[in-house]
Amino acid sequence: MLEYVASRASLDRSRFLTAVAKNRSAIPISTRLPTAAFPSLTDREVLELVAAGKGNATIAHELMISLKTVRDHVWNIFTKLQVPDRSTAIVKARQAGLGGN
Repeated sequence: MLEYVASRASLDRSRFLTAVAKNRSAIPISTRLPTAAFPSLTDREVLELVAAGKGNATIAHELMISLKTVRDHVWNIFTKLQVPDRSTAIVKARQAGLGGN
């Protein structure tokens, strides 16, 4: 097990993301998050947490990123969804099946 972790730690970011993308096909389509509108993993993670009704501080804590980074992602999500506020973004995300857990 330790050798496995060490081998994973030595992978550079692009090789790791490529490996994850190859294994993504094993995930059922119905459980995948939309990738066209939200190509970065963090935007999709942030949207899922926004749709679950979590605040920026909670999202920052859960994703281990700064509050400013969360605000930036939330702003990008609003722009991509073409919505003026958080509540409208939540409605759209929940209609898309996010945040229901």
